[in-house]
Amino acid sequence: MRRQQVFLVIERTSFSVLMIRLARIGARKKPYYRIVVIEKDRARNGRSVEVVGTYNPRTSPATVNLKQDRIEHWVSKGAKMSETVSKLVSKQAQPAEPAPAA
Repeated sequence: MRRQQVFLVIERTSFSVLMIRLARIGARKKPYYRIVVIEKDRARNGRSVEVVGTYNPRTSPATVNLKQDRIEHWVSKGAKMSETVSKLVSKQAQPAEPAPAA
């Protein structure tokens, strides 16, 4: 009599929280950051899903380049912004104050 083996297939659903945070790419003592969409449990400079901007604190004033449409897209999909990135985004979203008329 033959034995039948039964294999159970367990579906793996990997639910991961996405974060929009900084990833440092600058040299030693010369910080330069990418603003990336990345899984929360990955390392700071791990593989990211998408690069949505850059931040250079060494210029005066600090340079921030953002892809607003992509950030809005990922936030609508459930990505959370880190505290630092949310501050950068809110500063970028504020309209520049007009110069006083002389």
